[in-house]
Amino acid sequence: MDALDATLDDLKANPRTWLVTGVAGFIGSNLLEALLQAGQRVVGLDNFATGYVANLEDAQSAVGPDSWECFRFIEGDIRDLATCREAVKGVQVVLHQAALGSVPRSIQDPLASHQANVDGSLNLFLAAKDEGARLVYASSSSVYGDNLDLPKVEERTGKPLSPYALTKSVVEQYARIFNLTYGFGCIGLRYFNVFGPRQNKNGPYAAVIPRWITNLLEGEPTLLFGDGSTSRDFCYVDNVIQANILAGITEHPVAAGRVFNVSCGGSTSLNALHVMIREGLQRRHPEQVFPPPECHSDRAGDIRHSQANIRAISDLLGYCPRYQVPEGLDRTLDWFCARLNSPSVRGS
Repeated sequence: MDALDATLDDLKANPRTWLVTGVAGFIGSNLLEALLQAGQRVVGLDNFATGYVANLEDAQSAVGPDSWECFRFIEGDIRDLATCREAVKGVQVVLHQAALGSVPRSIQDPLASHQANVDGSLNLFLAAKDEGARLVYASSSSVYGDNLDLPKVEERTGKPLSPYALTKSVVEQYARIFNLTYGFGCIGLRYFNVFGPRQNKNGPYAAVIPRWITNLLEGEPTLLFGDGSTSRDFCYVDNVIQANILAGITEHPVAAGRVFNVSCGGSTSLNALHVMIREGLQRRHPEQVFPPPECHSDRAGDIRHSQANIRAISDLLGYCPRYQVPEGLDRTLDWFCARLNSPSVRGS
């Protein structure tokens, strides 16, 4: 039995009340589903800036009506301190996922990214501290900025390269100060290129995997920024769920106040990723032809290579990624293919 199985057994025997911010988003709705399936009580907070009712409906369908009775939803904004205080009442663990993601979005509108990511997180830190709740917050590999070392180790970051990266770095510093000043030992998780079911496929800020899957299935061009040698440590969403749950109840004395990399510790080039997606779709749709991508110039604020060292989270929390890129991509392709073939889901 690994750390996750042992933790889930403990949770089922001793249910807790969790708050998931950004619960209607990609990662938030997957966390909601996993927690309800583990017999937990969940409060969800979302303003639908980037989340969707369809994600909540999908989670509801997955868990069934009995488990859904253990979920309470609050439509509200983390930028409002009173809303945060209402959401954390009676909560034991907060999983803070709400944010405005995307480097290009932050370059286009840095003020909105700052208000949601920095001001909103500070509100939630205050509310959780005063309630006495454990807090786990989502950070990002973007905080490594211009540091070229590979793999990325938590203690060595660089200068941020975008407003989004800066907001995540500031949130990490607030977490450090809250630990130092108030003894509020919240735990940060630096996500590396998370992908999976329910990830947004629409709009200018869609992540590369859902965007490419959708473009290929709908016969549209797929755009590749750069020459395709850019590499990322892609991480299937179930691995992120594992990290959040382990961090949410850990009693390890050294973990409090720390920030951990969350990924698989691997490296996949964008060229290789596109081939994997095309081949996966070809197996599912042998009658279609899926062309290679169109190359465009590099995007501002993007880093060339990213890969995580996951030793710290493995040693201190017992984290062990169960899904590598091929397995996670298969599950993701199944989910998107099933829904993109359904007219009622297109555009959701």
